[in-house]
Formats: sequence, C-alpha cells, structure tokens
Amino acid sequence: MKALTFVEPGKKEVVEKPIPKIEKPTDVIVRITKTTICGTDLHILSGDVPAVTKGRTLGHEGVGVVEEVGDGVKNFKKGDRVLISCITSCGKCENCKKGLYAHCEDGGWILGHLIDGTQAEYVRIPHGDNSLYHIPEGADEEALVMLSDILPTGFEIGVLNGQVQPGQTVAIIGAGPVGMAALLTAQFYSPAEIIMVDLDDNRLEMSRKFGATKTVNSSDGKAVEKIMELTEGKGVDVAIEAVGIPATFDICQEIVKPGGFLANVGVHGKPVEFHIEKLWISNITLTTGLVNTNTTPMLLKTVTSKKLQPEQLITHRFTFDQILEAYEVFKNASKNEAMKVIISND
Repeated sequence: MKALTFVEPGKKEVVEKPIPKIEKPTDVIVRITKTTICGTDLHILSGDVPAVTKGRTLGHEGVGVVEEVGDGVKNFKKGDRVLISCITSCGKCENCKKGLYAHCEDGGWILGHLIDGTQAEYVRIPHGDNSLYHIPEGADEEALVMLSDILPTGFEIGVLNGQVQPGQTVAIIGAGPVGMAALLTAQFYSPAEIIMVDLDDNRLEMSRKFGATKTVNSSDGKAVEKIMELTEGKGVDVAIEAVGIPATFDICQEIVKPGGFLANVGVHGKPVEFHIEKLWISNITLTTGLVNTNTTPMLLKTVTSKKLQPEQLITHRFTFDQILEAYEVFKNASKNEAMKVIISND
C-alpha cells in the first residue's frame, strides 16, 4: 500500500508499505477512504515532535471501511463504514475511566505519532471498539473527517476549557481550522461577541461567514490595542489561543480580563513567557490540553442533523496520488486560500 511517511525534519515521502495486520484481539484494520492534513502534521515535519521517528506514516484523521477485526472486537464487522478518532482509548485504564482518553495508558494520541497513521491506504486501529464510530447512513463523510480531530479539539480544549457562556466576549487568536472549529462550536453557548484574530484577510472574511461578530488583522502588531478598543478597555472574558507560537500566547495574556479564561489550544514547539508578575492578581484561569474526544458522539449527532456544518471548512480536494501537492497547498494556506483539504482514496 502507499503511505505518506516522515523522513526527517523538513522531509517526507510516499512509500510502499505492507498492509497492516491484526496484532492484538482488539485491533481493527480500516481501509481509508478519506483523510486530511492537520497543523500538527506540519509541526511534526518542522521537528517539533521528536517522538516521531523516521518512516512513521503520518495522519490521525479520516473515515473508512472496516476490512478486518480482531477476535476481541464486538462493535464492528467487516464492511462497516467508520469514523476514526485521533485519540485511541482502551476504555479500561484509570485515565479512560475519568474520560481522560488523551492519556489512555495504552493509547492516547498515537496515530501518526507513535504508530503508523491514516495518511495511507490502510491503517491499524488499536482498541477499535472505543476508538471508532459508526457512520450513519447517508451522512456526509467529508464533513465527518472534521470530527476526527479539529471539531472536538476546538470545542473541548477551546470552548469547554474556556467555559464560554451566554453574553460573553470571546477572542479566538488564529483563524486556522482549529480556530474555526472553536468559532463554530462556541456559538452553542451564545456569546455576545466573538472576535477572530488572524494575519490573513481571507480567513477573517471566512470567519465572519461562520459567525464571528468582529475581526482583527494582527499583521501590524497592534492586535492587543485593537481588541482593547473593541472592548472599551475591558478585555475579553475568554481568550482562545489557536496557533501555538509565543506571539499569539502573548496576545491572549494581554487581552484577558480579570476573572477571565485563557484556553490554550495551539501546539507549541517553543517555550512561551508567562507573565505571572502581571497576572497573579487578575484571578485568571489558564487551561491547556490534548483533546479527549469524549464529545465526539454529541458532535456526530449535531453534524448528521445539519445543526453543525463543518464541511464549510473544506476548500481543496485531492486524490491520494496528489498527497504531496496537498501538503504544499496546506503548508502555504494563505497563498492558496486553503483551510481544510480532503484526500480521497475512494
């Protein structure tokens, strides 16, 4: 089978690999029909995730068809169409019993990280009963790819950790896919204002279509000044960091009001400076997190009912043979007006 693999920082290649086999009774082999590229994949290729070793198949998102199941799998059979969670969970360990699937003792974020991932024709899913979801008949499978990672990530780590409430002012720093997912799901809670901040006017325009009430272009270095002006000098109730660089984390620290929440969603490859000397007195709450995907069943219902339409985030479509081109488009998102890409293996 063909697979997109990590070679070394800055280098990737498509190679031929054997089709994965069942290794444990709880495994499921899935034939990938649609996958995508995540910002985390770009972080890996930049060398920000040293646990990823040479030859690793990248990717942790996708939908597909069950090809084979282990003897211990009860919920799935050959031919089932399934949504793959970016988080693998055994459902039995201490952390899983707390709903902390991201820190499963025999799973967590391992696809495309510690084991081969979904940017291939086939993938092995450990703990299939707890790490896959049945796709409802007639569902938009492209939309469901957004449920593998970005929707639950933006919702759980941004909106829920940030404790967004009705009437609040929320700022989302970064209008990439996860920032947009936070924007879409924050509206479940009816905040009065959602301010979207980004360098890219095209993404800011898109965010207005998706529900942002105000936008700020931060390319002039005056994002904090602009946000404080928009909030009459008060700052925001919730600042969601959705990029993962020191500059955007700094913006969040400057704009969060006393008693507010700073919800960090971005993947950071470098240290940031936390201004405790200013914030110790402000009663803020700082949260971090890796998505648990325990909201996926609820989000799946909202998507299949069309209450939430994440397919709007898809801007480009490719075949698997075009995956290297897809990476170039996604890497240069601003130039290509790209948000999420779909890579099809149908």
